[in-house]
Parts: sequence; C-alpha cells; structure tokens
Amino acid sequence: MDFESYRGELLAYCYRMLGSFHEAEDLTQETMLRAWKARGRYDPARASVRTWLYRIAANACLNALESRARRPLPSGLGAPSDDPGAPLTPALDVPWLEPFPEARFDVEARGDLRLALVAALQWLPARQRAVLVLREVLEFSAAEVAEQLGMSVAAVNSALQRARAALARGGVIGEVGEPDDPGVRAVVLRYVRAFEAADVPALVRLLTEDVVLEMPPVPLWYRGRRDYGLFMERVFALRGTGWRVERTAANGQPALAAYVPESGGGHRRHTVQVLTVAGGRVARNVVFADPRVLSAFASPAPAAGAL
Repeated sequence: MDFESYRGELLAYCYRMLGSFHEAEDLTQETMLRAWKARGRYDPARASVRTWLYRIAANACLNALESRARRPLPSGLGAPSDDPGAPLTPALDVPWLEPFPEARFDVEARGDLRLALVAALQWLPARQRAVLVLREVLEFSAAEVAEQLGMSVAAVNSALQRARAALARGGVIGEVGEPDDPGVRAVVLRYVRAFEAADVPALVRLLTEDVVLEMPPVPLWYRGRRDYGLFMERVFALRGTGWRVERTAANGQPALAAYVPESGGGHRRHTVQVLTVAGGRVARNVVFADPRVLSAFASPAPAAGAL
C-alpha cells in the first residue's frame, strides 16, 4: 500500500492538532510506522486507506495531547506591553506555538494553516479540535469521523458545533491575504525594502492602526503602530543596519527570514517573521527566534538586492 503519498497532509493535520512542527513530524512518522505494522489488518471494505491513516494519526495526536500543554502565542497569555524598551527575557518554560515551513511541503488548504487559526485551535479541548479539523478542513463525513475517533455521530456533530462557536467568539474567522496574491506581494516587498533600509517611518506606514507584534519565546507583545515603530527603532539601534531579508511562506501566509549583519562580515539568520496582510496593510507580525524554528526554515543569507 502507498502510505508515503499521504505524508504531507498527515503532517499538516498533526501540526494543526499539536501546534508544533517538530512534534508533528514525529507523530507523522509514528503514524506511518503504525500503519505499516498493521497493514495486514487493513480492510478496504470498511474504509479507504486515507480514512484509515487519519484514524491512526488522530488517535496518536489525542494520546500525545494527554501529556502536553497547550501551545500559545504571547498575545494569548495577557495584555499587550506599553513599554517598547522592556527587557526581552525569553520564557523557555512555555511550549510556544511554532510556524509551519510551508515551502518545504506540498500541502493544500493553506488558509486552514493560518497561524491565528492554529493558535485558536490550541485552546479547544483535544477531541473538539480533532473533530473540527477532520470535518471542516479535511471534509470527512460525520460518520467517518465517528469511526475514526470512536464517537457517535451525534457526539461528533455536537463537538463540531461547540468548536465552531468557540472560534467565532475568538474572532479568528476572517479574510487574510494569500502569499501569492499580487497585492499582498506588493505590500511584503515594500516592507522588505523598508526593513533592509532600516526605514522605520516607511515600515510604520505599511501597518494597520492596531497592528500586533509578538516575539515568542519572549512573552511580551505590542499593539499599535506607535509601539511597533518604537520597538523597531530599538532593534536597529541594538543590532545595527544592513540586514538582509529572504521571502518565504509559512502557514499559508507570507513570511520573512531575517539575517543580521555580523561584525566579522557576512550575515546570520536571526528570526523568521510570519506576516498577516489584510486590507493592503500588515496587521500582525509574529517573530520567531527559537533555533529549532530557524532550522526548519534553513537557507543561506540572500545577497544584497536579491529580492
């Protein structure tokens, strides 16, 4: 049986469930191994290979979530900071949400990988989370999901209604620009040029009024153009100018790999920034500095003018 052709979509499913790209890779591999060992017991009269694989993956994720804490973003833990000069002390004891390095995998339904949506999913009970993704994203029938999760159809429908209501209350259902949209690409290009030029006023002009900036594993976050601009002035004062930026994609959104200049010459990968572009402006920037996240987006620093 061909299991490998399903690896990409299973990886995306496990990521939505766990909020961690690296843990999703581990559970996807575990799913493949379990399926291979159980291949002799597979009954094509009961379910397709895809449905059967998702049953294995769903239950692997539910088992894993019994011993794992929710993965948040800083904005999910408290109020925004009003001090752009606050100490940038990482909270290494928090299992932060990770981005999904989309460019490495051929994954469909990219909009359903949006960072804000995956963050919101982490606050749902695990079984509601599984039902929502299997029904709404992957479009399995209620009967198929009931079989996959060992639930009744009525329980699946009830869990789906509660999950939908929770996401609607959280305000994560809305229009967000896709990375390949020409308007989005134009905004991102202007942002990159302003960033590489250390032109803070130009950056600020590209932001919405209530833009959000957050930087896991640092737990503080900022809201509004003023504090965003003041923080960026601090970044360039501390780290210098002459940054290089490479465009990429994560979670169905435009993303940037930023490289800081080093004193001995050359550049070092510093952060991966996942942008939310809406209405022709940058509405959110989630800046990841964890070395494990950076390694998932590994590539050499781009040369000046490469964009």
